Amino acid sequence: MRPPRFWQHDGPIPRLLQPAAWAYDAAGRLRRALARPHRAAIPVICVGNLTAGGSGKTPVALALIALLQQRGAEVHALTRGYGGRLKGPVRVDLARHSALEVGDEALLLAERAPTWVAARRPAGAEAAIAEGAQIIVMDDGFQNPHLHKDLSLLVIDGRGGLGNGRVHPAGPLREAPARAWPRADGLILTGPVEPAVARGLPAALPRVQARMMPDIEAQALRGRAVVAFAGIGRPEKFFLTLRETGAELLATQAFPDHHVYRGEEVMAMVERAVSLNALPVTTAKDAMRLPPEARGMVTVLRADMEFSDPAIVEDWLDRVWPRDGSRQR
Repeated sequence: MRPPRFWQHDGPIPRLLQPAAWAYDAAGRLRRALARPHRAAIPVICVGNLTAGGSGKTPVALALIALLQQRGAEVHALTRGYGGRLKGPVRVDLARHSALEVGDEALLLAERAPTWVAARRPAGAEAAIAEGAQIIVMDDGFQNPHLHKDLSLLVIDGRGGLGNGRVHPAGPLREAPARAWPRADGLILTGPVEPAVARGLPAALPRVQARMMPDIEAQALRGRAVVAFAGIGRPEKFFLTLRETGAELLATQAFPDHHVYRGEEVMAMVERAVSLNALPVTTAKDAMRLPPEARGMVTVLRADMEFSDPAIVEDWLDRVWPRDGSRQR
């Protein structure tokens, strides 16, 4: 589903929904208060957020995995597998599993590192340890109190920020920020950052900006006419990235986040592109949800998250996997 527009602005509807938001927030506080977090025998890094979707958690998780692999760590990824039907714990097999089974994010993570889908995060962590994991990067789960986190990083969209500042369903927040900040070790702001968003964040928390950088193959799109479509949290960010590569966007189509494409939908996009003498282009995440027979018809823009100040990120990782090899707990 697409987030309602009123999540970005205050007004009558958010105020009407505020009692439900108080109840939602109270339920989350009670859940955390009653939980007894499981402490794994290896470090756990959590890449989370405060809002519903679209902040860029998975690209950040992939970037951290790459940095840890450069340090020689055996990294495993852990995710709930949003959009998939398997509860796990199950190790993602790219040759066997589909987005309908494990979710699109799990498939993206599995391209870079052994990945586990588990509705119960402690069980997923223990399964990863049994298979040789030395450190876990958990995509999402900041609000999940059942697995202890050794490092918690919050990813915030630089334009959307915290929306109207209200908790679901009155706004996009998963919990009240004042209760979240003390549990976070750092902030990662993705994309262009609006001054108002930056001012609304706690000065005491270290932060770094990050942006999606298309890979070398994206240079082939420079000057090309394209028809772009995406079913992600913020499709407009993908369209902006395409424009920044130099592509000429003749048409765009936004689908709901995690949308599973039907064959006829893809064919409609392909036929529209052909009629305009353009290329149909989508994201790597969307490609995981295309019908297998349609994937060869669509160009995929692949991009990696790049940090504005890598030293800050390296210092965060030093806490759980020091560069000198002397890992400490």
